Amino acid sequence: MGTLILVTGGARSGKSDYALARAEAMSGPHCFLATCPVIDGEMEKRIARHKAERAGGIWHTIEEELDPAGIIQSLSADTVCLVDCLTLWINNLLHHAYSMGFSFDEDDMQNEAEALVRQASIFQGTIICVSNEVGMGIVPDNFAARHYRDLVGRCNRIIAAAADEVILVSCGLPLHLKENKNRNKKL
Repeated sequence: MGTLILVTGGARSGKSDYALARAEAMSGPHCFLATCPVIDGEMEKRIARHKAERAGGIWHTIEEELDPAGIIQSLSADTVCLVDCLTLWINNLLHHAYSMGFSFDEDDMQNEAEALVRQASIFQGTIICVSNEVGMGIVPDNFAARHYRDLVGRCNRIIAAAADEVILVSCGLPLHLKENKNRNKKL
């Protein structure tokens, strides 16, 4: 059984930087599983900047907007896989469902998150998932934003419950909410 780590925090909190540094400190092949679609010129520039930051290093990047569990299933057992990020994955699932004429509710989100957890539970490497904490602000004034916030909250809870470690990053500082007891014994 491998290790599942959830790194969460607000926008620009430093969560991705923390997750990247944490992953780079681990041995084995490194897979950056990117969930962000190119939706406009600004996002295209962000993606290019992030790719450039990882270029020439240890990272093999795979872009997958809808099925991170399927990608994880295909990785070798000793891989360190950084999934960045779950919030964009959820956005992609929601958009895909709507574009196909389907709804996507919290039960659907639970099924998707549980599928990811099932794959993580049999994976023999390390999976680090990055996700935004979106539930600490005001209640959004429209259905779509509230629905999205609720889906992210449901996903984060499911992943956190299964994770060996959960780290909240605020102002660039990691706050350990759940620590791997086996890791502490080795230190």
